[in-house]
Amino acid sequence: MLKTSPAVFAVGNTYQIMVEVQFESLMSVKIADKIYYDESNGIMNSLSPLHCVSVPMDALDTAKEYTVCIRPLIARKPYFTETKEPKEFHYQFDPVPEKNIRAYHISDAHNQIDDPVKAAQTFGNIDFLILNGDIIDHSGSPEKFANVYEICARLTKGSIPVIFSRGNHDMRGNFAEKFADYTPSQYGNTYYTFRLGSIWGILLDCGEDKDDSSSEYGFTVACHGFRERQTEYLKAVIENARGEYAASGVKTRLVISHNPFTMLHASPFDIEEDIYRKWASLLKEHIKPDLMICGHTHKYGIHPVGGESDHFGQPCAMVVGAEPQTERFIGCGFIFNNDTIEIVFTDSTGNTLSSETIMK
Repeated sequence: MLKTSPAVFAVGNTYQIMVEVQFESLMSVKIADKIYYDESNGIMNSLSPLHCVSVPMDALDTAKEYTVCIRPLIARKPYFTETKEPKEFHYQFDPVPEKNIRAYHISDAHNQIDDPVKAAQTFGNIDFLILNGDIIDHSGSPEKFANVYEICARLTKGSIPVIFSRGNHDMRGNFAEKFADYTPSQYGNTYYTFRLGSIWGILLDCGEDKDDSSSEYGFTVACHGFRERQTEYLKAVIENARGEYAASGVKTRLVISHNPFTMLHASPFDIEEDIYRKWASLLKEHIKPDLMICGHTHKYGIHPVGGESDHFGQPCAMVVGAEPQTERFIGCGFIFNNDTIEIVFTDSTGNTLSSETIMK
């Protein structure tokens, strides 16, 4: 009935519980004595094989368990729709703890499942998962998105949160315009903030990695205005600092972006310097993040402020936390504490490649 266990995505102050089903059905989620529905303006959704139910973080963190209810449809009619008896699936949930928080980062899997999962398993148990773009190789069919949910299922089993951001390859293909329908988003936007325990973060989406006029895109992207809107979004987050990164209990501030936008890339990837400098300046002056987590370059490593790769004014240390290789996949684990962040690179062959602790 369910293709995998659900993925519990952190978006703003909600969890978006998303799961693929094997046939047309209706879905709700029960937490304690309250039921939340997959509905649109009061109409239960059934056409998409992917269901999404938003629930308050506080409710699920307190209950530490939830029940997914699936009611199969026989025939959806204008009158007297026919359904089958519902089936329930129960899951335990572990909120992110306040200290010694373990997370693992995967990006640029490009449709690989086994090796990225093995790299994460090398790191060990985690409290949340970060999927940071290009998990699929393109958005050419809805079946591609199944890879996202398979990785989530194997590593979280529906019991811990997931942070998800979009990559540039995700913007390509017939279903790219529907990407926000198949993955978490906030008001249809692929950029947003999140809060997990003492960790606050912001996701920034650079979109494509070349100019909108590139013949590779065939007039199918309009990323410049999309980036300009994120500049205004950053300003709005700063205006609401006390409800965001300056809220009570926040001890770690993260920036997550598939593209390490403070790096200077060679032509034709050398785009949007003014916008990216502005983002970096707003982050550095106001938000003061502890760490920036990226992918995209296919070359793992830690990039300090003022280092060779810091061209647009990094607001903090930056980690490129993935490197897909022919024979193995390299990902990155993190251990967050009050004053330190430990960064651990592991691979799919069971090796820990390096470990470094940075001070906040």
